[in-house]
Amino acid sequence: MRNSKAYPWIVVGLLWFVALLNYLDRQMLSTMQSSMQLDIRELAIAENFGRVMGIFLLIYGLMSPVAGMIADRVNRKWLIVGSLFVWSAVTYGLGYAQTFQQVYWLRALMGVSEALYLPTGLAMIADFHTSKTRSLAIGIHMSGLYTGQALGGFGATIAANYSWHTVFHWFGIAGIIYAVVLIFLLHDKEGHASKERAVSRRGQLAAPSGQPSIFRSFGVILGTLSFWIMLFYFMAPSFPGWATKNWLPTLFSGNLGIEMAKAGPMATISIAIASFIGVLIGGPLSDRWVQKNIRGRIYTSTIGLALTIPSLVLLGFGDSHMELVGAAVLFGIGFGMFDTNNMPILCQIIPQQYRATAYGIMNMMGVFAGYAVTLILGSSTDAGNLGADFSKLAIVVLAALLLMLLFLKPKEKLTYPEEESRPTDNRKG
Repeated sequence: MRNSKAYPWIVVGLLWFVALLNYLDRQMLSTMQSSMQLDIRELAIAENFGRVMGIFLLIYGLMSPVAGMIADRVNRKWLIVGSLFVWSAVTYGLGYAQTFQQVYWLRALMGVSEALYLPTGLAMIADFHTSKTRSLAIGIHMSGLYTGQALGGFGATIAANYSWHTVFHWFGIAGIIYAVVLIFLLHDKEGHASKERAVSRRGQLAAPSGQPSIFRSFGVILGTLSFWIMLFYFMAPSFPGWATKNWLPTLFSGNLGIEMAKAGPMATISIAIASFIGVLIGGPLSDRWVQKNIRGRIYTSTIGLALTIPSLVLLGFGDSHMELVGAAVLFGIGFGMFDTNNMPILCQIIPQQYRATAYGIMNMMGVFAGYAVTLILGSSTDAGNLGADFSKLAIVVLAALLLMLLFLKPKEKLTYPEEESRPTDNRKG
């Protein structure tokens, strides 16, 4: 199966379910506050709930560059299987939590294990797919994240009919079983992180392919001006991106005056379905546009990001079902078009050997933005200003969009630093 022409798409399908579980397990908690606070009273305080959501983001962010460095150097199959198994076991363990501290530290451990997945999975898909299918493949994978986010909204519904303990137990067991399945079906790209030494033109042994030193990796990445532009472009939309993940159900519940069991699915499903539509638009459009114009992926991504600006204002001040759901749909479509093109754009500015590390750095900064906005909006909720502060996030998005359009310069062909520094043999014959 691994030698089949269809295997690159099989990889996307296998990782789609990992992505689903990745977001499902983290998202459920955001919709089950009302159920869990009956047993753990500290969670009734929005600021405390923000701390629980925030510690995950803090640890997740700190671990992301480490995850990228590891993914560039080891067999990615086992990294994915191991991380899935651990975070699923943590999810199962959350069903036994009895105190605020237990929930807090289990979420921290989940941040460590879940951070290992996304840079690894995206780098693997990017290696299996060429520029003609890369955005679509990554977009389909990202739809797994959106689906997990949507299904996480049903955590409150299941908890209302059974218990929040049962929710964590069921999905934790599902992830553990799927980790075992991947052992037999998932395979890494041949040649990745190979320990064999390449032979240079002069017959001398070069550095091991796929295994640049840590210092060289950071030197190449941080020495690329376009990467800094890409870093801000990725980080700025993370403020509203994480805000919708962690606080949109609360915003829907407060603005519409409905219980969380209804607000949770309404908010998460609206975003998820719309984001999948955005992927179906942004992936193929980007793959075709980039064949004619090297900036095609950038244009596709920024068009999507522009759609999120009016949607954030409407989310902040809307007070009807039509306004809020419409705004969520607009945001989801735009964010899907943006999200599906981040790794493909990164592939235009960073060589293959460094992509997981580079994405890990980006993910770290994006998650730190999410950590900050999660805590800020927790305080805003307690003060009754959640909607107004939601709308202000549009300003940051606008700044990132303009910076990307004006200054990012993708390359037709990327040159590896070791190739630039390698002496050429000018002898004839």
